[in-house]
Amino acid sequence: QLASADNIPSRVREAIRLAEEEKPGATHIEFPEDIADEETDSTPITPSLTRRPVAEAKAVRAATKKIENAKSPIIVVGGGANRTTTGRMLTQFIEKTGIPFVTTQLGKGVVDETHKEFMGCAALSANDFVHQAIESADLIINVGHDVIEKPPFFMAPGSAEVIHVSMNSAEVDPVYYPQIEVIGDIGNAIWQMKEDIVPSGSWNFDKMYKARKAEEDHTASMDDDMRHPIYPPHLVKVVREAMPADGIICLDNGVYKIWFARNYKAREANTVLLDNALATMGAGLPSAMASAMVYPDRKVMAICGDGGFMMNSQEMETAVRLKLNITVLVLNDNSYGMIRWKQANMGFKDWGLTYGNPDFVKYAESYGANGHRITSAQNLAETIDKCLNSEGVHLIDCPVDYSDNDRILNIEIKELSAKV
Repeated sequence: QLASADNIPSRVREAIRLAEEEKPGATHIEFPEDIADEETDSTPITPSLTRRPVAEAKAVRAATKKIENAKSPIIVVGGGANRTTTGRMLTQFIEKTGIPFVTTQLGKGVVDETHKEFMGCAALSANDFVHQAIESADLIINVGHDVIEKPPFFMAPGSAEVIHVSMNSAEVDPVYYPQIEVIGDIGNAIWQMKEDIVPSGSWNFDKMYKARKAEEDHTASMDDDMRHPIYPPHLVKVVREAMPADGIICLDNGVYKIWFARNYKAREANTVLLDNALATMGAGLPSAMASAMVYPDRKVMAICGDGGFMMNSQEMETAVRLKLNITVLVLNDNSYGMIRWKQANMGFKDWGLTYGNPDFVKYAESYGANGHRITSAQNLAETIDKCLNSEGVHLIDCPVDYSDNDRILNIEIKELSAKV
């Protein structure tokens, strides 16, 4: 809160400092009316030159020695690693060592996920192919761990040891107590480790590659399903093929977020924007609007469930008024799909989660946007391409078939991954 006009420069500078430091994020300034009415001679404060502290050399050496002596190390990329320099250094580290990596949902795109060492994204909490890859490791290099995310692994006596690489020391809890911590600027820490490490010829990643191959085969068995309403695996494949490497998809919160986190290979950092913290419905559209404002020359798509979209769909007017170029893909199943999926997994009766929607095409047009409706799997790719390559705000009403969510995500993946 601004308590005096004379203090405005220092308060604003402090707000910017907090926003830019780890963890970067939003700060809120409260500006009371009586302070706004004051006059002041104070002037802005020039930002100071700051450098982030770097990791201590002995900690780096302990970590690299531990990695060199491991049998099957693996890298887990978390949300804290989602920085430009860190991604570049991690890529170089992976290419020098050949150590496989997995990501959390917030770590997607830090390293190009078409890389041959990519083992998958931990979108499900457990019992997925990617968890089999992690469980086959005897050492986990956890880069940018963020306690706000669902952990892709749990530490227990006798399990794999963990190296914690982050700007902040580990927040210890019953399932996370790393043996070695490398604390400092993450990009610099990874660079130091890359320069110091000597790759081992005795490392064995066979089970990790086997798990990844099983996941790829399972996905390939579904993503050409041309049914209508649209099958989620096919939807992800079409969107990935339509989006350029630097294109940005902004996921709202629903069960489709799991499908995209698992199956959509991010090519660059911050090209898959999602909320895996509070997971608030309604995040997709405003995220896409902000992305289009920051990157007006890039393709931007909001991917929303019908429930999440209707939380703040009135922002379509803002998008049109600001003349933004965005595509809003509304996945229409006339229900709260994520909760239906969760309740099915918990054995609850499917009750109270279906509803009627407006005509989304007419709804978009009422705001001055362009409305489109998917009537078959064949015209899905054509419609998405047309919208991405046209100016203005486009909404696509895409009926989606979630009937297999429970069978695939709760049962089939668990059974197949257990056989790896």
